[in-house]
Amino acid sequence: MRLRLGRSAVVLTVISAAVAVGVSLGPSLSEVNAQTASFGETSTVGALFTVTSSGRLQDHFCTASVVDSPGGDLILTAAHCLAARTPDEVAFVPDYSEGQEPFGAWTASQFIVDRQWTSSSDPDDDFAFLVVRQAGAKSGVQTLTGGEAVGVGVAPGRTVKVAGYPNAGDALISCENTAGEFSPTQYQFDCGGFTDGTSGSPLLADVGAFSDTVIGVIGGYEQGGDTPSVSYAARFSTRLAALYQRALAAARR
Repeated sequence: MRLRLGRSAVVLTVISAAVAVGVSLGPSLSEVNAQTASFGETSTVGALFTVTSSGRLQDHFCTASVVDSPGGDLILTAAHCLAARTPDEVAFVPDYSEGQEPFGAWTASQFIVDRQWTSSSDPDDDFAFLVVRQAGAKSGVQTLTGGEAVGVGVAPGRTVKVAGYPNAGDALISCENTAGEFSPTQYQFDCGGFTDGTSGSPLLADVGAFSDTVIGVIGGYEQGGDTPSVSYAARFSTRLAALYQRALAAARR
């Protein structure tokens, strides 16, 4: 469990903002690259913080990352990270490191969670989107950090880079390894140090100067894992694709 109360042969299908405006989300979906900054230089990854009623940041408790959207205001995390929280209690700080907030804090205005997760906490649906805003900002967070493309139906065996924020530290950790098969619906990722707080960390494939593709987030089975060296993530499915469409529509309002 990464959050405690208080933390190929298959064609890669990439969904981008262009998909949500009139392109069918079916098996024939064509690949689209999202604009993004190079991982590790200007990171799409950030920490989720609890926020006081006066807007002051408290502790970070999970990890999230910016995904491509027309408004540039969508982030992705694990659904279990949002349990018993409301949007006004959560803020996203991209590229956070040891108290530094290079792009400031972005407050959540909406949670978009899969209905299967809401009704039964199905580990195959342990993912959620958040719409984030920053007072006075003229554009979305994506203009500062870049945004990841979203990969659906990606077979195990891909090399991925994973980054997150353990509760016990105050800086990003990252590791590169294979997203192996734990079950037909879940990836397994073996790397040390991914303790409480790293739920929601994106599994990034195709990392490069022009596009990062997120194919899962730490969560799912055992809400991401019960040991620091073995993590799990639900493979993004057609339900994730539908949820992404819902999130894009919500963000445009």
